[in-house]
Amino acid sequence: MKLNKSKKLGVVALVATIFLFYSFKSNFFEVAKQIEIYNSLFKELNMYYVDEINPADLTDKVIKNTLKDLDPYTNFYNEQDVEDARIRREGEYGGIGVAVYYTENGIQLREIYEGYAADKADLKAGDVIVSIEGQSLKNMERDQLSMYLKGTPNSKFNVEIERQGKILKKEITREKIEVNPVPYSEMITEDTGYIILTRFNEKASSEVKKVFNKLKEKGMQKLIFDLRANPGGSLLEAINISNFFIPKGKTIVTTKAKIKKWSNTYKGTNNPLDLEIPIVVLINGRSASASEIVSGSLQDYDRAVIMGERSFGKGLVQRQKELTYGTQLKLTISKYYTPSGRCIQELDYTNRDDKTGEVPKFSDSGINEFSTKNGRKVYDGGGIKPDIEIFETKKTQYTEKLLDSKALFNFAVQYYYDNQNVSDIEYFKLANNTFNDFKNFLKSDTSFITEQEQLFNQAFKAIDKNNLSKEQKKIEEVLFEKKIDEISENEEIITKEIENEILLKYFYKRGVYSYNLKYDNTILKAVDLLNNKDQYNKILSGK
Repeated sequence: MKLNKSKKLGVVALVATIFLFYSFKSNFFEVAKQIEIYNSLFKELNMYYVDEINPADLTDKVIKNTLKDLDPYTNFYNEQDVEDARIRREGEYGGIGVAVYYTENGIQLREIYEGYAADKADLKAGDVIVSIEGQSLKNMERDQLSMYLKGTPNSKFNVEIERQGKILKKEITREKIEVNPVPYSEMITEDTGYIILTRFNEKASSEVKKVFNKLKEKGMQKLIFDLRANPGGSLLEAINISNFFIPKGKTIVTTKAKIKKWSNTYKGTNNPLDLEIPIVVLINGRSASASEIVSGSLQDYDRAVIMGERSFGKGLVQRQKELTYGTQLKLTISKYYTPSGRCIQELDYTNRDDKTGEVPKFSDSGINEFSTKNGRKVYDGGGIKPDIEIFETKKTQYTEKLLDSKALFNFAVQYYYDNQNVSDIEYFKLANNTFNDFKNFLKSDTSFITEQEQLFNQAFKAIDKNNLSKEQKKIEEVLFEKKIDEISENEEIITKEIENEILLKYFYKRGVYSYNLKYDNTILKAVDLLNNKDQYNKILSGK
């Protein structure tokens, strides 16, 4: 007997439903099985392992190890992690206003935030808090140290700090710390304004709007919007900020997820601030996520010229899911696409090499071409490519390691104490021999150690350095010279970083931004472009 068309479709649907049911059931059984295996293993360890086990630490490590082979943005947050994430997101906490390094000797102050409690107590970058309320901080775990400075606003505590070999005692009053995502804005010329946005927390769009309107009152007719080194943050804040310069109702970003309800098209829902003002957006290799949504949407609508270096290439969207006992899972739920249809995700974590751990790039298999509103060609597969690229010398492997170390910070602290007569940023200028001074400083600084030097030190760690043979000393000198030669290839980059570190010690972050308005090459090129109306319009027209 033949089935009619509708009955055939019904049979197919029934078979598909049965298949999905058993597939789901099988998958659920496998998940339950693995959880049961872990539970039984954990019980046996806890009962019989020769030493005491910390259940929280062990579980934390197991979970984080489980997630490490996914993308780096899918993470488990224990209760303290959740609180830290909330602070970053909301931009408020009770503390003393510092950025820190956690060391075996205590908490070393990396940066002092202007006008907050630490600044009022005359603490300085480089100070090491060695005790709080009589409790020594020596050899404490990072998690323990991170708790000491936070607390209820207006609560007082006593500290001992080590500064340049001396112990000083201070009383500090904690206060409400508000992290302003727009730490600096100013008029560069009589008609060109500058705004830097450093993160997309919950205050980002309101702060950008506030300073934009203030600059307009001062006569701003052109804008430089600096998103360099901005790692991103809130998707909704990125949409709000894009909407400031893009008409209401226009698509700003689209997300595509496995779960249909998490796939969305986000459009501007507010009236824009300004649809006419010429804008140059600055990005670099550390501009990611929400920064790329803003720069990508403005580029796709030909609303701004993008200038700088290719951005990081993070086209993934995360969401927090509440777990038990105050913990959270932040997981990647979707990819986002700019208005032209580009996904700018660079790394393909799904196809990570199981043996080497290497993550391929989507661009390795080819890139796709898209068009902006005016028909300009733009491409996917690896960040936002600027309309005007500002190339800098490629960093050597040793330079990358140097910039990740504390060497520049340590040098800047020493410079600060050796040069106490610096008082006016208007007259600040590094001496021409500063880079040579820094290279000499590295002879005694131990924070920047290459892999080869580390292996050498391990091989001869049982020998007093003063008793090395001539041959061993020669090897040590050769390794040091190789390190110096490699970083010298990036003298310009490193000198600029040294300059910023030193400025920070004298004039806070405000001074760094103020100084860069006059001397930053990319900002100066942006000003020149905005002063050349024909060139600006030509770039956006695609002609």
